Amino acid sequence: MNYDYDIIVVGGGHAGMEAAFASAHMGLKTLLITLNFKKISNMPCNPSIGGSAKGIVVREVDALGGMMGICADEGALQIKFLNTGKGPGVQCLRAQEDKLNYPRVVQRYAFNTPNLTLKEGMVIDLLHDDEKVFGVRLKDQDIYSKAVILTTGTYMESQILVGHTSREAGPDGEKASKGLSPKLSEMGIKILRLKTGTPQRIKSSSIDYDVLTPQYGMEGNLCFSYTHDHSLPLNKQILCYLTYTNAKTHQLIRDHLKESAMYGGMVTGVGPRYCPSIEDKIVRFADKERHQLFLEPESLETDSIYLQGFSTSMPEDIQLQMVHSLKGLEHAEILKYAYAIEYDAIYPTQFDPCLMVKRWPGLYCGGQICGTSGYEEAAGLGLMAGINAALKILGKEPLILKRDEAYIGVMIDDLINKGTKEPYRLLSSRAEYRLLMRHDNADLRLTEYGHKIGLIPDERYNKFVSKCENISKNKEILEKTILSGKPEVAEKVSKIIHSDFKGGVSLALLLKRPEVKYADIKQFADLLPLDKTGEEQLEIMVKYEGYIDKEKKEAERMRKLEELKIPRNFVYKHLDGLALEAREKLAEVDPLTIGQASRISGVNPSDIACLLIHIRRDKND
Repeated sequence: MNYDYDIIVVGGGHAGMEAAFASAHMGLKTLLITLNFKKISNMPCNPSIGGSAKGIVVREVDALGGMMGICADEGALQIKFLNTGKGPGVQCLRAQEDKLNYPRVVQRYAFNTPNLTLKEGMVIDLLHDDEKVFGVRLKDQDIYSKAVILTTGTYMESQILVGHTSREAGPDGEKASKGLSPKLSEMGIKILRLKTGTPQRIKSSSIDYDVLTPQYGMEGNLCFSYTHDHSLPLNKQILCYLTYTNAKTHQLIRDHLKESAMYGGMVTGVGPRYCPSIEDKIVRFADKERHQLFLEPESLETDSIYLQGFSTSMPEDIQLQMVHSLKGLEHAEILKYAYAIEYDAIYPTQFDPCLMVKRWPGLYCGGQICGTSGYEEAAGLGLMAGINAALKILGKEPLILKRDEAYIGVMIDDLINKGTKEPYRLLSSRAEYRLLMRHDNADLRLTEYGHKIGLIPDERYNKFVSKCENISKNKEILEKTILSGKPEVAEKVSKIIHSDFKGGVSLALLLKRPEVKYADIKQFADLLPLDKTGEEQLEIMVKYEGYIDKEKKEAERMRKLEELKIPRNFVYKHLDGLALEAREKLAEVDPLTIGQASRISGVNPSDIACLLIHIRRDKND
């Protein structure tokens, strides 16, 4: 077959762009097909990047050689470090982005990337035989490729819902993607109907900011990308503001609940549990007297404010009353009303760990079509789909990230083993090894992989290797340097620890104290130079060494289960001693290892014990 391209990516959102960048940067001839060039990397919902767990995913994308972190640093309006009062396992970055500038940054990179071609169009079918997928069909053209990556976001058969009205449309007033979803169903692919939504946009000049609580950004080493060493200065960061719902708001919503699309019977898809509409919050948390709402500027070029936390599918006249019930927004002008959107996705247990549809070799997926929610989750999945599609074409081993290596690995593992009935959102609580997968150490975990597959250039990799060596040597120096009790030393140390110092303590042991920082102890030893990130990494390594070692041992114990392979095409249907539900779930997911099998919903420890007996018996026969 004469292929037009190595890889075709369908959809130009955050997943599609990461997939396309990865494929092109790995040297493969890549075509990205999108409905509208102007909407590449659009932010139809909150114009922000990062947040709890999500910010760590952006760092992981960057450590592997992806683009979201680089672009987010360039497009930021405000940036802050979250959860600073908690441990390093849950700390992360969040940036308010310029809704107009961020896509421009991505588009600038896209149109100047070698091996990447961009095309406007709507894919209505896949080209395939009975065994594999080998291209796409547009209304007026067939295009052949060695692999196809679907990253359709919330566009596939999408419906906009407001009150009791429904219309065919995609987010931000774009047209829906029509025709592809029924074709996927004809191919035997199980489709999932999901729902999400977005709040109102308010005219900034109509808001009374004097009665609202300002929310400031932060200064410091606050960059998503490891390639950057300075972040947006505080004096150039915009202000966000905080307000709350109140008793009047809640009563309005209760009085008109049946008029919303969600509670009026219009919505058929399942919405995100961890990002619910305001009416859902009022119903589910009836005891709460108020809910936080953040007013976040969308761009320096517009007068539009995003009202975060006020997503709804109420009729427009009720929305206006709801907004006017809020403190500071009594006379607010709504520039754009809130809406709910339903769309088609693919039930994720149909993917293998490489994000390929198991039934259809050559067909990969990334982003919200996989059942997720959020720009960051989309970017992580798109990147991995692009990497693994490229590695397959190049005849190389796939890249499968483990649960103790990356939040991206946790997400993929959860999706393909547990599935989802609602838009999946990453949370730090989903990761059992979150102290190993911190914001600071994404490069230590993943840059080696990024370089091996060709996404991290040699110059960047060599700097990384040098930093790692200096961290290791400095850690050894801290452990071997014992501070004496001489008066001049004791006086300096006493000022740092705010108590008398007697001597005989190593620098490493001193650094373990909560009040002591790496910067405090550099004066006592001849340490090798480290950048701010390196110093942060070394300090966390030393302070939390015992806890980190404990998690490493637990992860190693679980890895042994990952080494126990299950024979391909293993038949579960008639296995004695295995629960019926376990047989069905194991057959559906078709796990590669015992470890993967143990994480499938409906498969119990007794089922795993039984499965091990059968596998060992088959090997001995």
